[in-house]
Amino acid sequence: MNDVFVETLYFGLVLSLLSYWVAVQIRKLLPYPIFNPLLISAIISIAVLVCFGIDFKTYNQGAQFITVLLTPATVCLAIPLYKQARLLQKHFDAICISLLSGVIAGIVAIFVMCLVMKVDPVIYHSLLPKSITTAIAIGISNKIGGNSTITVGVVIVTGILGAVIAKSICKLFKINHPIAVGLALGNSAHAIGTSKALEFGEIEGAMSSLSIVIAGLLTVIIAPIVAVLL
Repeated sequence: MNDVFVETLYFGLVLSLLSYWVAVQIRKLLPYPIFNPLLISAIISIAVLVCFGIDFKTYNQGAQFITVLLTPATVCLAIPLYKQARLLQKHFDAICISLLSGVIAGIVAIFVMCLVMKVDPVIYHSLLPKSITTAIAIGISNKIGGNSTITVGVVIVTGILGAVIAKSICKLFKINHPIAVGLALGNSAHAIGTSKALEFGEIEGAMSSLSIVIAGLLTVIIAPIVAVLL
């Protein structure tokens, strides 16, 4: 079956876009957090690949065209941040403390979990950058001795899970302040969380996009230090 699609360069691109479109339609019919378009589209794409015996390399020949757009799409998140520059200046201290606390909490949680479960160091190193955007996470994972494939998978799962439970968590803990919501989503669920934050509002989206950048930089500094502890 792979031979049929190898000659079709845009198969992965078409499958990805079509899966996402179907997922959006499902979300419109069933507007519940669990029916997140990214989660549903991933399930559809995987199901198609498994059913037809298509390997990832064949799929990625076309899907890579979407991946290329990841970096410029992330850069575009600076636009809502620019619009909220005054708000950023007003709450600068609180924002810095929040981001630093979030990054440290995430890394410490991974360290404790891996220590208790006595996991292989490679797994530990692969999990450390789970809450930051994929492009930065892969670089950190490779540098500290992790497996980039595991890192990518964990980053995606973290982002989707964060987007799925975001509204419920905010409601449960009565987190209503737009800055707090945005920082939490960007700090814990990177770009996927930011797409969810934009659904909450422009301020949430701006703060979440800020979190992606700052959390990434802080993780680059802290992760290599913590990596040697296990």
